[in-house]
Amino acid sequence: MKLLLTTLHAKYSHASLALPCLAACCRDLSGLDTVMREWTVNEPHNQLLRHIMSEKADAVAFSCYIWNIESTLRLAADIKKIAGDTVIILGGPEASFGIFELMQANPAVDFLVKGEGEAVLRSLLERLLAPPVPGREDATPVTDIPNLFSRDNGDIVSGPLSSGHLELDSIPSPFTSGLADLGRPLTYYETSRGCPFACAFCLSSLEGQVRSFSPQRIESDLKWLMSHNVSQIKLVDRTFNYDVGRANRIWELILEHNQVSHFHFEIAADLLTEENLNLLRRVPADTFRFEIGVQSTSRDTLERVARKADLNRICANVRRLRDETEVELHLDLVAGLPDEDYGGLLDSLQLVADLKPHVIQIEPLKVLKGAPMREIARREGYRYSESPPYTILSTPWLSFDDIGRIETIGRLLDLFHNQGGFENALCCMQQRMSISALLDQMARRVAGENLSGRSTRRLFELFADLSAPLLPESERHQLHDALFFDYCRSEMPLLGKLPAFISDRQQECVWPARRDLPEGLELPEGSRIKIFRFSFSRDYRGNVPQDGPVTITFVYASLAGQGLRIMLR
Repeated sequence: MKLLLTTLHAKYSHASLALPCLAACCRDLSGLDTVMREWTVNEPHNQLLRHIMSEKADAVAFSCYIWNIESTLRLAADIKKIAGDTVIILGGPEASFGIFELMQANPAVDFLVKGEGEAVLRSLLERLLAPPVPGREDATPVTDIPNLFSRDNGDIVSGPLSSGHLELDSIPSPFTSGLADLGRPLTYYETSRGCPFACAFCLSSLEGQVRSFSPQRIESDLKWLMSHNVSQIKLVDRTFNYDVGRANRIWELILEHNQVSHFHFEIAADLLTEENLNLLRRVPADTFRFEIGVQSTSRDTLERVARKADLNRICANVRRLRDETEVELHLDLVAGLPDEDYGGLLDSLQLVADLKPHVIQIEPLKVLKGAPMREIARREGYRYSESPPYTILSTPWLSFDDIGRIETIGRLLDLFHNQGGFENALCCMQQRMSISALLDQMARRVAGENLSGRSTRRLFELFADLSAPLLPESERHQLHDALFFDYCRSEMPLLGKLPAFISDRQQECVWPARRDLPEGLELPEGSRIKIFRFSFSRDYRGNVPQDGPVTITFVYASLAGQGLRIMLR
């Protein structure tokens, strides 16, 4: 029997952790040939269908999420039309709720695994591989398998519904087993399952207590990943530091053995202890990234969704992480939680921005199937899309237009804050207004304009177009000056292609010859060198701009395979 384990990612950079874990649990079954294939939702349906059919699998098992469930169900339906005997199995978060409705609406689905899938899939495959039961040659009896849904004479039936969980160490390591795909930019890894919190908007609230792999298993996997020089390792633990001592031991292990890997953790900042912070001071730059779910800075809002958080301690610890460590900080907000209107969202944004994280993310609430938030949404009169990802359309506190503006603010954050490069221009604007007010006004001005696919020059011109009208005309020169310095730090200005906001100063631009290189520069051997010189009204080279004027020379050195290096004199 040939089994195809597959899923559709949102982006190519993602790599599945679920599929290799499933494969590791089933690989020793006699008579089973397992293959794994990963694609993206961006590939044409017919192309995906041909890929799947070319495997000539007897059974196809899909891992389902909000971003791929609709595409998955289309594929399942067409597979059945082409090869009716193919067994279709669904599992994953998006297949674990509303199961009867899903199977009734999609007759191509033969089996559905609810919740944690490794043991259930193995049991199902054992039955499919076994000889037929006398008198039941037309069907495989599976109704005793916990958390498995199937069909029986046209009815949808299930085995016993169990809230029990696997002993995590019983799952063979997909890494040491050689099943994980390390060829993608991002490798997912888990040290625990479950979450200590019960936030109404998150499915992790339904998983019960946190369970951890053993220290020995975690050490083995991490050493293996680090020894293979895996570039980006993203831990999918919902709250990595739920146990502060455990977190420190794992961080110590990484600091002792890591060579080139970068690690992403989701943490609760208010759980960090002095011992944690002391250790984190030792983390080298560009090694740890913390994603911290603030969600809202309204205590009433957090209480409404059972989010237990000490906001004062979160803020204090984030400030200390920012001031005392080299950890990269990503802070998240959720728009559309109960009792938070548009003004409240801007207040949350401002408080988070004042903490000076490297990245700020704002996402409209998704009312997920199975999450307690669905009951709150029903009770409060939320409107949200019936199709995945179930994004809110309006709430009693936010209109449809408010939500659209928030989405635009999130995109502007990505363009002007999260990717870096606009530090001096943002600093200039914040002398007049807060960053939340700035982004609000920018979002109102940009309206329905497409913000995607802009060159660096066009992106800087967009910033000027959106921000300059918010200043008195007498202050726009200073904004353009700061913005042009930021531009020169990102890309070399070219004659005839200067950003529109600085074109009236073209006569001040100088492109010296290589013989005019400033002395003392260490340049990569064999690199191509270009030079640009400009007189700014301020000196932006330090952390705090100093009154000028000052002439700054930018040296752009490019070498094949090493990107662009920019030096200032």
